[in-house]
Amino acid sequence: MDPETIKSDIKNYILETIVQGDTVNINSDTPLISSGIVDSISTLKMVEFLEGKYQIEFEPHEVDRENLDTIELITSFVLSKK
Repeated sequence: MDPETIKSDIKNYILETIVQGDTVNINSDTPLISSGIVDSISTLKMVEFLEGKYQIEFEPHEVDRENLDTIELITSFVLSKK
């Protein structure tokens, strides 16, 4: 699984589903949760997207800022689950 493809998929998901046209500049290291771009409901929806897209399963304790605060962290987490 290509990390750049995962990053692109995640960024597109965030822009299309969460941000929905807001002029937010997001890159691989942009804080998503701690900056408020992604709230708790959006985080849960993103987890659902990731589980379905990549056929992985999050444990409840893994749904946190440590794994989901940046596209880079999310990509690393997805790859670690594969």
